[in-house]
Amino acid sequence: MASDTLLARITDYANRPHPYPLYAELREAGPVVRQEDGGFLVGGYHHIAALLHDPRMSADERALRSWSPSGEHRDPSFLRLDDPEHHRQRTLAMRPFGPPHSPGRVDAMRGEIARITEDLMASLPADRPVDIVDDVAYPLPVTVICRLLGVPHEDEPLFRSWSDALVAAADVRPDQDTAELDRAGAEAGAALKEYLLDLAGQRRGRPTGDLLSDFVNEPDPALRLTPEELGVTATLLLIAGHETTVNLITNGVLTLLRHPEQAERLRRDPALLPRAVEELLRYEPPVHMRERAPLVDIEVAGTTIPRGAPVVLVLASGSRDPRRFHEPDRFDPARSDNEHLGFGSGVHLCYGAPLARIEAEAALGALLPRLVTAHLVEDPPPYRQNAMLRGPRHLPVRW
Repeated sequence: MASDTLLARITDYANRPHPYPLYAELREAGPVVRQEDGGFLVGGYHHIAALLHDPRMSADERALRSWSPSGEHRDPSFLRLDDPEHHRQRTLAMRPFGPPHSPGRVDAMRGEIARITEDLMASLPADRPVDIVDDVAYPLPVTVICRLLGVPHEDEPLFRSWSDALVAAADVRPDQDTAELDRAGAEAGAALKEYLLDLAGQRRGRPTGDLLSDFVNEPDPALRLTPEELGVTATLLLIAGHETTVNLITNGVLTLLRHPEQAERLRRDPALLPRAVEELLRYEPPVHMRERAPLVDIEVAGTTIPRGAPVVLVLASGSRDPRRFHEPDRFDPARSDNEHLGFGSGVHLCYGAPLARIEAEAALGALLPRLVTAHLVEDPPPYRQNAMLRGPRHLPVRW
């Protein structure tokens, strides 16, 4: 097939269970492949990494030549901003979350994450197949990020529909009318932001030790997010704090069930688990693509990409690039040279990565004894619609 239809084929739901042959086709046709809609795909590791570090590449949707100032494009999180504004907001968001100002916060969650995981294991159903998504991979990170933010336990179920709408609106869909998805996403974002701002307001002057409390009780006005920035940032933390981890855990279980000899290896040698999580981030990553736009005309490997053209960096293809990884299509939980793109790279490197790693290690470590004798109810399982945040919608397993 023509290489200029690759993005349409990659995002075609029929290819969701196994997009990797298309990624190999992309790398063979690349390193830069123009699409029929005028955008570009990049699938090679070294070119993706270079572009993620290139200040001429913008994460801001307003840099796209197709962007128009409408109500659907307001209030970008720092994920969709460029420096210096990206750096300012990200730095302020990081202060109560991680180093250098709060170096122990995430690590201090290890015990609580272990307890949450134990409770989930104890409550797994015995009268039906276990759905790894609904019974483990979703409730664990949602519970963790809600506790970090200070969301009451009884309100956690509110977030699933909001999250689903926001993630659907953020998906890459070439040549499709996304007006309805954009509208639903905007409504969900507004409702979630209003909820979180109200919760933060209840903590102003009454610190409770959670992230929302720390944000609103920052004593230095110069180090406070504005109310608008706080609402958008808290929304981002809640969504990003669980969506990718759900896929990481689910894809991990699916991979181990497809490689029972490696599951047994990890059961016998649990010290390999941290390396195994890194390999899962490379081999079956939770995030497959990111979109960028050049601020000026740039040349990549002899191809000129015009200013404002949409550029899709296929991270999952880069992490399977044989020019960078030895036997990239082999799952090797002991792989040592593993600088994957599972959490991105450059200034937008996922700052929640340490938390996601702890959660994935806890969940997979707790499930490993069961996985050795488990089997999938169906393979491939039903996948979520999203091609960018790729993972099973359900993963039923029998012990």
